[in-house]
Amino acid sequence: MIKRKPGHTDLIVSPLCLGGNVFGWTADERGSFVVLDAYVDGGGDFIDTADVYSGGESESILGRWMSTRKNRDRVIVATKVGSRMGSDPHAQGLSRRYILEEVEASLKRLQTDYIDLYQSHRDDPSTPLDETMATFDELVRQGKVRYVGASNYSAARLREALRVSEQHGYVRYECLQPPYNLVNRTEYERELEPLCLEQGLGVITYSSLASGFLTGKYRQGKALPSSPRAKR
Repeated sequence: MIKRKPGHTDLIVSPLCLGGNVFGWTADERGSFVVLDAYVDGGGDFIDTADVYSGGESESILGRWMSTRKNRDRVIVATKVGSRMGSDPHAQGLSRRYILEEVEASLKRLQTDYIDLYQSHRDDPSTPLDETMATFDELVRQGKVRYVGASNYSAARLREALRVSEQHGYVRYECLQPPYNLVNRTEYERELEPLCLEQGLGVITYSSLASGFLTGKYRQGKALPSSPRAKR
């Protein structure tokens, strides 16, 4: 398997990143372990999750799997911060307070002392970019995070975040995680891709099969499958 290096990092990863959003949701712990084992046995080593997935259970399952398999040093772990956790309206965003609080919670659930790639799950216009990037810079200097990335950012806001990092000497976003598939192509191809090429950013797409739409299981004139995803 040919490995890739996302952005200006020293991370060497498999080209197919395994998303953990179903862990603790449609896949219980046993089923999640089966998926993770099969992925690693097939040569994969890049796993993406988020604090918000299944209310933290996705990270917890991944942490227990790494602890059981004793393979933390052989996998690249990416997780995210910023999306709303539960019903608390204050449990979200990219403020210094919230990032510092959530990174500790993620480290505990993942049963590790560092995160390879820590990503903003979505933009937070209510928090100055200077505050967000300064906080990420602090985490990298502390050794709790190796690199940072962004997800669900517009090209304009991503460019501004990169400018702020360059101006102040902070670590910068090295990766972008946008939605991209054969149905949803326009925003990435017209606006985000040129910026990523210009700045040398790695790209880790999500929703590559449009939440299952491109698998062909949703047919016009036929009943929807009885699955949690279909009900969304």
